Amino acid sequence: METSDRTFPAALHDLAAMAILLERLERRPREASAEQYRDVVQRVSALLREAAPGDALNALLAVAPATAEIYENLQYAHAGLCLSPLERAMAAEQSAAAAIARSRRTTPAA
Repeated sequence: METSDRTFPAALHDLAAMAILLERLERRPREASAEQYRDVVQRVSALLREAAPGDALNALLAVAPATAEIYENLQYAHAGLCLSPLERAMAAEQSAAAAIARSRRTTPAA
């Protein structure tokens, strides 16, 4: 199965096909009903739970952002935001800390 310019092993063909469909639905949300979209997401989720971790899965997740987001949500309990770039996460944390500090300085004492 090819997605973009990558070829995936047979074990990931079903997941790759569903990932392609999910990406298409993400780009054109009105092409499917809410029930159809939910069904695709549930099928992708089930296939992700069965997928073996490794380079092939990582390559698929790199070209299928919606599928990567589902994967990250499934892994969150024990891996956190495992696919989010560290720099972006750190910048968000620093921005939040700065906003809190500014808020404390400008809030009048009760």
